[in-house]
Amino acid sequence: MSEELLINVTPQETRVARVENGMLSEIFIERAQKTGLIGNIYKGKVQRVLPGMEAAFVDIGLERAAFLHVSDIVGGVVTDENGERSQKQIRHLLNEGDELAVQVVKDPLGSKGARITSNLTTPSRYLVMMPYDGNIGISTKIEADAERDRLKNLVEEMRDNDETGFIVRTAAEGVLPTALKQDFEFLQKVWASIKEKIVVAKAGDVIHRDLSLVMRTVRDINGSMVERIRVDSRETFQLCQEFTEQYVPELLSRIEHYPGERPIFDLYGVEDEIDRALGNKVSLKSGGYLVIDQTESMTTIDVNTGAFVGHRNLEETIFKTNLEAAQAIARQLRLRNLGGIIILDFIDMTIDEHKRQVMRALEKCLEKDPAKTQVCDVSSLGLVEMTRKRTRESLEQVLCSPCPTCSGRGSLKTGETVCFEITREIIRQVRQFEIKSLTVLASTDVVELFTEERSSDLAELEEFVGVPIRMQGEQMYSREQYDVVLL
Repeated sequence: MSEELLINVTPQETRVARVENGMLSEIFIERAQKTGLIGNIYKGKVQRVLPGMEAAFVDIGLERAAFLHVSDIVGGVVTDENGERSQKQIRHLLNEGDELAVQVVKDPLGSKGARITSNLTTPSRYLVMMPYDGNIGISTKIEADAERDRLKNLVEEMRDNDETGFIVRTAAEGVLPTALKQDFEFLQKVWASIKEKIVVAKAGDVIHRDLSLVMRTVRDINGSMVERIRVDSRETFQLCQEFTEQYVPELLSRIEHYPGERPIFDLYGVEDEIDRALGNKVSLKSGGYLVIDQTESMTTIDVNTGAFVGHRNLEETIFKTNLEAAQAIARQLRLRNLGGIIILDFIDMTIDEHKRQVMRALEKCLEKDPAKTQVCDVSSLGLVEMTRKRTRESLEQVLCSPCPTCSGRGSLKTGETVCFEITREIIRQVRQFEIKSLTVLASTDVVELFTEERSSDLAELEEFVGVPIRMQGEQMYSREQYDVVLL
């Protein structure tokens, strides 16, 4: 599988597109006024302790207080001699006014504040240091037992105490001991600097910031998969060269500066893909399509055969549509960065083997997803329930805001419904106050409906309330907006 990274940089915004086999698979966007917080370390001050939730709200200097669960506190979960884990009560660990160093693990989403942990970590190219956790973990994507043992032994030899733990990242597979040693020494220096800042920092101060979007992406990519990294900014290109030369030298020859007049995202069709990813309908090559509805509580994806009629029989048509949909769904989850609870409504299949093959295809496609996913089998209702770890806002949440006309509902009341609401409001006002006449201010289409198609209703209303009613159209009013002015 060929993979390219396209980096588009402007003074206000940086965008990184991951293109696999010529198709956009992921898009990352970071804006100068709203950079991602994941990985940042702050000095926090406990605002409230909530024993009923075993959690606390911590002020880290952001607009909203961050959320800290007891399981994310150092020492919050203990293991006894039998290996059984138990959770302490948060009131025994924290008090209001306490100060502690915390790290953001999930960006603020919607009305929720950031999710934080006091189990700090510092990542590098091959390792993740865990200063308060003495375990050594190996990435599950490194499958060979001999390689896992080699890497674990190397880390064991390098560390000088059992209190500091490490996670060996996927990129470390096959690397020389000297490269691992350099990463280890780099992390030691970073952690020493962080410890010094923790001592002198005040509540709300930023102790450590993670790398910029471009540098994080270059640091974390699988070098063996990426064929080319193209950057359209000469300044960022030079920074990438300096960074890769020091930390990821094997990628240095693959970084290119793109000097073309045509925008790099236009050249690869990325802009069109982004626009399509903001819609709720995804067309399949066969003629079928997906309908994706994203809400705050969950995301639903419905599969339809559409114009695909197949060649053999109905069951075969449904099976092929669902197979194609499984691949498209996995891609859309990454591209749109959908997280949380996701419900997949595949077309009903009667053959059990077809169900198993569709599920296997979905799981295989999800293996490429860097975000953690969990998929349940097809339910009795024919639905597939799954979760995808959500750490940052979805593409729609980054690029869009709720419609001011419908307040994000995605629909408006009909003109007839608004006419009836106005009628009820007029009757309510007339019964409450002594009125000689009244004027209704409403959108032009509602006024036209009331004075033309429903003019008889308006006449009956005037007779019923015994008060002259004047209708006045307002260009700036939305369909659902109206005012009843009493005279």
